[in-house]
Amino acid sequence: MLDCGPGRERTGWCDVWFYGMQITLHERPDEVLTDEQRGRRHFGVTLGTDELDRIAARVNKHDVGWLDPLCTEYAGTPTEHRKGKILDPSGNAIEIKAYIDREAAFAAAGRPSGCPLVTR
Repeated sequence: MLDCGPGRERTGWCDVWFYGMQITLHERPDEVLTDEQRGRRHFGVTLGTDELDRIAARVNKHDVGWLDPLCTEYAGTPTEHRKGKILDPSGNAIEIKAYIDREAAFAAAGRPSGCPLVTR
């Protein structure tokens, strides 16, 4: 549904290619978090607008519920974007988004980051 290509597969886990990133998925249903435990934690991908529309149509066709339905944020600004979140079968939140102007949205990359995980 999200155009993830299959990778290695073993008993209890598999790899998928998620837009150039290898994601390892473990089959551990007893470790699935409740909505309260998960909170807003998520991972995601930034797509082009046409690709976001195509994937959103596929999600809707397969009756997958949206955790956060597609919406537009920061309309009329350089960081205007559409985004939504769905849940994978294990309850992990996956965000898909598309910026109207990706160049402007990522212009902040030259600014210092307060995130301890970002190094430059």
